[in-house]
Amino acid sequence: MRARHRVAVVTDSTAALPPGVAARWGIDVVPLDVVVDGCRHTEGVDFAPADLVAALRAGVKVSTSQPAPEAFSRAYARAGTAGASAVVSVHLSGELSGTVGSARSAAERAPLPVHVVDTRSAAMGIGFAALAAAWEAAGVPDEARSVAGPAGPATARHLPGLAADLRHLPGLAADLRHLPERAAELIPGLLRRAEPASADQVADAARAAASASTLWFLVDSLEHLRRGGRLSAAAAALGTVLGLRPLLTVVDGRVVVGEKVRTRRAARERLEAVAVAAAGPHERVRLAVHHTGDAAAAADLAARLAGSLDARCREVVVCDAGAVLGAHAGPGLLAVVVSPA
Repeated sequence: MRARHRVAVVTDSTAALPPGVAARWGIDVVPLDVVVDGCRHTEGVDFAPADLVAALRAGVKVSTSQPAPEAFSRAYARAGTAGASAVVSVHLSGELSGTVGSARSAAERAPLPVHVVDTRSAAMGIGFAALAAAWEAAGVPDEARSVAGPAGPATARHLPGLAADLRHLPGLAADLRHLPERAAELIPGLLRRAEPASADQVADAARAAASASTLWFLVDSLEHLRRGGRLSAAAAALGTVLGLRPLLTVVDGRVVVGEKVRTRRAARERLEAVAVAAAGPHERVRLAVHHTGDAAAAADLAARLAGSLDARCREVVVCDAGAVLGAHAGPGLLAVVVSPA
């Protein structure tokens, strides 16, 4: 990892950040492992979400494994070598995984101060918190904060007329050739504040984003969550015995049944409604729509949510839930994370 600012940010692969986003904002991602029929794979390295869906639909036994403390030790050492003076490490709920425990163990012997944040959440509930930390650490102003990154369309919206204004700066085009190849990456730095954020401020930004985010999701079967110990047998019986389609959410770091719906179609409609309701207290929000093996359904839900929220929806991203989360939720997962913007 190349530290772009004084406080480095680390997260784990269950944050389910869209491709390229972690690198764009300088976030180091420590992957979890997926074990398929006894064969260990590393999420995002040699095992893709499509591989998971194929394995689950074939009835192959799939489990997951948290990173060893050594994996976090290496991430923290990379941050120090790259010039960071502290690390904020943002992770999956400790009620769902021992990942945050591994991070804390590594933090105790790290060569620089490490603030470990248990988001009490999952998926982009973690991802938005990690991004909030990275933005705070880099001093990125609110108007330039976008999952898409400094060169993304969301940032471009806040710089109207920039291209036209350049013609009034004689000689600028010629001078640009003397800038390093990272010129495009450095330009957003002109907007950053002069005084860098402290590690405490960066960690607080992550905690605030995590606590303000809401995660709701729908699965085809509750059996995967029951087998993995992420949902009680009594709650799982709602689907297997009563034939209901519960909407699930994360409360105090645990997966719980939020609402009970009769059909998948009704559940999808209700998922949209609860996401809109979750956005209610906030002037503007960012949304993430996750899926496991059904990108079309996720894209459709994202479009409907963007339409319902209109100008209040600052940004919406559609991304796979990832192999680890998919292994516990099963194929057919559809989830929405609502985060204030």
